[in-house]
Amino acid sequence: MSKPLESRRRVLRGAGAAMGGMLLPAGAASAATPRFAIGDNDFLLDGQRLQIRCGEMHFARVPREYWTHRLKAIKAMGLNTVCAYLFWNYHEWREGKYDWRGQRDAAEFCRLAQQEGLWVILRPGPYACAEWEMGGLPWWLLKSPGDAFLRTREASFVQPARRWMAEVGRVLGAQQITKGGPILMVQVENEYGFFGEDLDYMREMRAMLLGAGFDVPLFQCNPTNAVVKSHIDGLFDVVNFGSDPAAGFKELDKVQKGPRMCGEYYSGWFDTWGAPHRRGSANGAVADIQTMLKANGSFSLYMAHGGTTFGLWGGCDRPFRPDTSSYDYDAPISEAGWTGEKFQAYRDGIKPHLMTGETLPAAPPQNALIAIAPFAFKESSPVLAAMAAMAPNAVIKAVSPQPIEQYDISRGLVSYRVTLPAGPAATLEAAKVRDLAWVHLDGKQVGTMDTRHRRFSVDLPARDQPATLEILLYTIARVNFGVEIHDRKGLHGPVLLGGKPLENWEIRAIDFDADGVLPALTWKTGRSAGPAFWRGGFDAAQTGDTFLDMSGWGQGIVWVNGRCLGRYWSIGPTQTMYLPGPWIKRGRNEVVVLDLTGPQSARIAGLKMPILDRLRPDRDLPRPPSKVKPRLDGVKPVHEGEFARGAATQDVLFAQPASGRQFCLESLDAFDGKGYAAVAELALLGVDGKPLNQSNWTIAYASSEEATKEDGSALNAINGQNTDHWHTAYSGKAPHPAHPHRLIIDLGKPAIVAGMRYTPRQGAEGVTGRIRHYRVYVGESLTNG
Repeated sequence: MSKPLESRRRVLRGAGAAMGGMLLPAGAASAATPRFAIGDNDFLLDGQRLQIRCGEMHFARVPREYWTHRLKAIKAMGLNTVCAYLFWNYHEWREGKYDWRGQRDAAEFCRLAQQEGLWVILRPGPYACAEWEMGGLPWWLLKSPGDAFLRTREASFVQPARRWMAEVGRVLGAQQITKGGPILMVQVENEYGFFGEDLDYMREMRAMLLGAGFDVPLFQCNPTNAVVKSHIDGLFDVVNFGSDPAAGFKELDKVQKGPRMCGEYYSGWFDTWGAPHRRGSANGAVADIQTMLKANGSFSLYMAHGGTTFGLWGGCDRPFRPDTSSYDYDAPISEAGWTGEKFQAYRDGIKPHLMTGETLPAAPPQNALIAIAPFAFKESSPVLAAMAAMAPNAVIKAVSPQPIEQYDISRGLVSYRVTLPAGPAATLEAAKVRDLAWVHLDGKQVGTMDTRHRRFSVDLPARDQPATLEILLYTIARVNFGVEIHDRKGLHGPVLLGGKPLENWEIRAIDFDADGVLPALTWKTGRSAGPAFWRGGFDAAQTGDTFLDMSGWGQGIVWVNGRCLGRYWSIGPTQTMYLPGPWIKRGRNEVVVLDLTGPQSARIAGLKMPILDRLRPDRDLPRPPSKVKPRLDGVKPVHEGEFARGAATQDVLFAQPASGRQFCLESLDAFDGKGYAAVAELALLGVDGKPLNQSNWTIAYASSEEATKEDGSALNAINGQNTDHWHTAYSGKAPHPAHPHRLIIDLGKPAIVAGMRYTPRQGAEGVTGRIRHYRVYVGESLTNG
């Protein structure tokens, strides 16, 4: 046995983390034996074995009035612990101003969990991910310069993070089990092994929690393929996966001797706008859970109950795929807290593994439901008119637009106005647009810009006299995963017209701030053309949960009684918005809708069932049909070979590094002999063997994509998520495209590529699309576009 491994085992045979700043070695006696500790093989509660059966629930995604209801459901499913994220930006949206009131009362959530007989695992960040705005990091961090300082030891990140951790300790330190509370363990950062390799950074994060007064065991979680590379002494390791517990636990055994735990077992998956609703197999999950329990393993379901990302807190998958407001997650406890067949399957699967004498309570009854008759919106307020009426001191003047964070604007709607001289037709082009923008010339819409497709230019017509150009920009969400969290919003200059700088802009903004605060508006009776706020309402004789049907509207935000309910987008898959009963008043209820593209029908009804899986691609922003085709004739492959069978990630090094802006993976056949190709994740390796930065990558071409039966879009191959995948088309009428299949990635700029890291489609042996023989091409241009 090596000395480093023996050292790690000594750490774990003690408390598994720091207690009062001290690590207990094997066999050491303590005058103050901890109530909860980590032993050689088990978690120990008062010296007795504790198998942690945990479920994730984010109190920010559940109405405070329903916290107890959801906790009862978690307990009834067979879980004994609840896992809770803290989102730093949710509590410190403006620097130095902390908010723990009402819906943000994390201490009360812990107390309620304890009342229901549940332990708590706390995950305070500073980075969370969780499909939450910027992964929980505050937007104001982006006022600092640079594109690589977040989640590093740079002072611009570490100093505010340390203040945040001290605040968490002040508020929640008393909730630790060592103080009589329910918190058993506290996580340090989140999945850092996917993001970086600086182990001293993790030591710095650990030190912050110790300095904040946390004396319960500290731990870190990472996906299976990052456990070994991110391990440090003094932190207990848990592993995250959605299948194959044996492989995950095997990686844990390489770094520590101690109880095995899955920190995130994926019971479903999140949805992004424009892609099919995601589902997870109950049978497969129950089988994996039972495998873990039989092996004396512990777990945390991600999610036990997903809930709803109310307000404007929704995040965005990389490279830019905004998440839906519904965070149903296909979890065993639904968005509205319903317990159905999936819940029962989990409960039945866990029940045989309960501790001696342990029984399960009945699930709580479903909350009341109401339907709301369709009601019309008869008043409106044009967005651009509201901005034009802003006071002069609210107008920002800039030679060239900068990211909105530099103007102390957090998020919302931003108007950019400039006077164009008379001149011929020309192309308007920005350096970057985050996120969507509508371009108007003298009040008439002439085009759109869309960061999803890196479409940052619009063709303008000729002008025989000066004209007013106005660009209305909408920030949807900041990316919550990968290096792309450095997601500065707005119109980024220089802005060019016909290749020449366009200068002297006026900038106005409606900043929705932390809780989506509505601006003061002037209402008029009747319909407004273009982007507008709409006002209507309904009368309620009784309260109850309902789902607002937004399928007749375009894209925007909804407020009910002044509370920001969230974002909607009729492209789907979600067509409804969950409105909890406690937020409805008896009598008159006011509803305000911001619609940026215009409703088909300015009416809303409240339904008793959600619509979670209805796609409407025809309602998306106009996008010219792609004419891009691969151009590989006469191009010599830089590498060809055969992948290994199975689901393991594989690194492939080329005989010689190749230089180019575009990369093509060509699938020649699949292990199952069928005509499909699939890729879970594709990274490119530089000459130093490390993955290249993917923040500016786009898909230049894909042979086909499955878009009906599942989300098989090509972007899944470069979004950093092994759980999803690109899959060539297989639904609808045959014949379907056959091999060879090609996936071409545009890297944004030329790069030297020395190899690739390929992750096959995940799942059990026999899933379709796992590539066998392949070729690789690298070149400046591998397409005709």
